Amino acid sequence: MTKIIVLDRDGVINEDSDDFIKSAAEWLPIPGSIEAIKRLKKAGWIVAVATNQSGIKRGYYSRQTLSEMHLKFVTLLDGDKVDWISYAPYLSDDNSPARKPATGMLKAIEKRFNCSLQNAPMIGDTLADIKVAKAMGMQPYLVKTGKGQRTLASDDDSLKNVPVYESLNEVVEALLA
Repeated sequence: MTKIIVLDRDGVINEDSDDFIKSAAEWLPIPGSIEAIKRLKKAGWIVAVATNQSGIKRGYYSRQTLSEMHLKFVTLLDGDKVDWISYAPYLSDDNSPARKPATGMLKAIEKRFNCSLQNAPMIGDTLADIKVAKAMGMQPYLVKTGKGQRTLASDDDSLKNVPVYESLNEVVEALLA
């Protein structure tokens, strides 16, 4: 079986903001997240990122700016690499098959790596992350960083039996233990 993991970006890997992350300067890693990804890579995992980026369609930043944010992210990995980054620049009202909780980005990851994401871990901080993981038959994990606390407070039924951790770093420690 392929060791593959899917991560949300804002609120899981980097700090999130209700005002959106609009530049590489604003893109700040959550403490321990870069190290967690480096440990996954050293343990032989394929690391994919699936991130909704409606700020593009809202006009808050451009695709070029998003590329600059991702370049900063990859540079911080210092030689290790994320295997795939998918993004959906759409609004919820667009009903795009790519935007989480729709499964388009995750299906693209399966196609790219010629594998099933069934039972693979997906780490997120929102209900959309949890719902898309469940729709794909993955094992969702909720982190309390980003919008995680707000998501927990929603007490949504989709959160039942979903493991909750303080951060990406803690989930990775548990997965690699």
